[in-house]
Amino acid sequence: MAIETNEPAAKEKSLNFLEEIVKEAADRGVAIQTRFPPEPNGYLHIGHAKSICINFGLAQKYGGKCNLRFDDTNPVKEDVEYVDSIKRDIRWLGFDWALERYASDYFDQLYEWAVVLIKKGLAYVDDQTQDEIRENRGTVSVPGTPSPWRDRSVEENLDLFTRMKNGEFPDGAKVLRAKIDMAHPNMLFRDPIMYRIIHAEHHRTGDKWCIYPMYDYAHGQSDSIERITHSICTLEFDVHRPLYDWFIQALDIFPSHQYEFARLNLTYTMMSKRKLLKLVQENPGLPVVPMVDAGIAWDDCGYFMAAFGAAEVDEYIISQRDDRVYFKSDDDVFEVLEHVLSDEEFNALPQTEAECRPYFEKLPWVKAIIVYIDPV
Repeated sequence: MAIETNEPAAKEKSLNFLEEIVKEAADRGVAIQTRFPPEPNGYLHIGHAKSICINFGLAQKYGGKCNLRFDDTNPVKEDVEYVDSIKRDIRWLGFDWALERYASDYFDQLYEWAVVLIKKGLAYVDDQTQDEIRENRGTVSVPGTPSPWRDRSVEENLDLFTRMKNGEFPDGAKVLRAKIDMAHPNMLFRDPIMYRIIHAEHHRTGDKWCIYPMYDYAHGQSDSIERITHSICTLEFDVHRPLYDWFIQALDIFPSHQYEFARLNLTYTMMSKRKLLKLVQENPGLPVVPMVDAGIAWDDCGYFMAAFGAAEVDEYIISQRDDRVYFKSDDDVFEVLEHVLSDEEFNALPQTEAECRPYFEKLPWVKAIIVYIDPV
C-alpha cells in the first residue's frame, strides 16, 4: 500500500545561467553550436580546463556540437607543438570536437569582408605608428584624436590595403582600422585595428600572407562562418561584446552571440599561459618535482584532495640523515650543512656563515621546476 505524504516532490537541480540560456535555445529547436578557440602560443592551464568543460559540456548536454578552432592569427608566437599539446589535453579531459578549424582557414573570407567594410566607408588604412595610435586614443574621460588619414577616399584605402596584402610595406608601416567613433565611451570602439603587417612564416599558410587580422575582427567573424550559436568566453571579454556585435551587424552575416562566464582563479597558482610557457622555455630539460607538506604526507587518514599550488625554479637536496628536503633559496646555511653532512664533516667546518658558504654551494644540489601540492 502506498503511503501518502505531504512532502513536496524533490526539486530538480537548478541550472546555472549559461545552462538556462542554452536550454531555452535548445527548447526552441536551435541546433546548439559552441567552440573552444585557444591561441596556439603556449600550453593550457587549469583555467582553460574550465572553458573546455563549459563549451564541450553544454554542447554535449543539449544535443549540440562543439568545434575546436585555433586562433592562429599571430605567426610570430604560434607553433605546431602547442596545437598538438592542446588537442592531447582536450582528449585527456574526455572530450572530442565536431570539427577542427583554424582562423587561418578563413583568411581569404576575412580579407574579402575587410574590403566590404572599406567600400562601405567603415574602414581605412592608417599610417600612424603604434605609439601614435595609442597616444591619440585618448582616455576614459578624454575623447581620442582622429587620425590624419581617417578621411582617405574609398579608392585610396582599397589601393593601400591591396598593396599591404601584396607585401609592399614593412612591418608596422600601416594598419587597417575600423572607422567607428573616436569619442566613444567604450575605448575599444575608437577605431580599432583590424589588420597589421607581419612578414613572418605562418605554420599553416606559409608566406601567403603578410597581413594578419586582430582578435576583435577575426573572432566574431570566425564564429559567424561556423554558425556558432553560443560564443562562450571569460568575463574580461564582456567589454569586447559590443564590438563583436558591431562587426557582425556591419557585414550583415550570421548573428553569432557572445556570452561570458567568470574566469577561474586559484590562490598561489599560476593561471597565466605566458608565465607557464616562460617557465618551461627558460628551463628546458629540468625535471618537474612535486613537493607535499609533511603534515599531509605523514597523515595516516588515506588519500586527500589536492591541487597544484605555486611553481618555481629552485635547487633542492635530500638529507640522507632524516629524508628532509632542503631548498637552496630559503634554507639556513648551517641548518642544511648540519643535516646533510656527517657529524665529523660538520664539526670540522669554519665558524662563520661566510666561511661555510663555499661548502654549502658545493653540495650536490638538484635544479628543478618545483611544483607545490596544496590540500583542497
